[in-house]
Amino acid sequence: MMELPYAEDLGHYWKTGSSSPDTWIEMAKKLIREVGGEITAEGFGSMGTQAAFILVFRIKGDKFKVVFPVLSSRAGDMVAAKRQAATMLYHDIKAKCMVANVLGVKAAFFSYLMLPDGRVANEVATPELAQNFLLLLGK
Repeated sequence: MMELPYAEDLGHYWKTGSSSPDTWIEMAKKLIREVGGEITAEGFGSMGTQAAFILVFRIKGDKFKVVFPVLSSRAGDMVAAKRQAATMLYHDIKAKCMVANVLGVKAAFFSYLMLPDGRVANEVATPELAQNFLLLLGK
C-alpha cells in the first residue's frame, strides 16, 4: 500500500470551503444517478488513524466501489480533512461521469470496477486482472 500525503501538503481543497462532507457525497451520488447509476451502499468508516468514505453503485449491470481515504492532518484538523476527502471524491466522480459520456461507463470507472471476489480492478495485478475478467464474462 502506498504511503499517503498529509492533507495540508496536498493543497487541493484544503480549507477552501465550508460545505459539509455530506453535501459533497450527496452531489456525487446525484452525478452517479444522472449517468444511470443506482447507489447500493454508502458509508464512512474509520479504524485507528485511518478513515474513508465508501460508495458502492451499479451502472448497466456492472458494480463499482469507491473507497476514498481521509488524509491525516499534521495539525489534527480532521473536520477539514473529511471535507477535503469528500470534495475530492465528488470531483473525481464528476470527471468520471464526463468521461463516461464519451468513452462509456466501464472505461470511465474502470479503476472502481468490482470483480467477482469483491476487490476492485485497481487492487489486482495484471495476470489476476485478466483471470478475473474471464469470470466477469462468465467463462
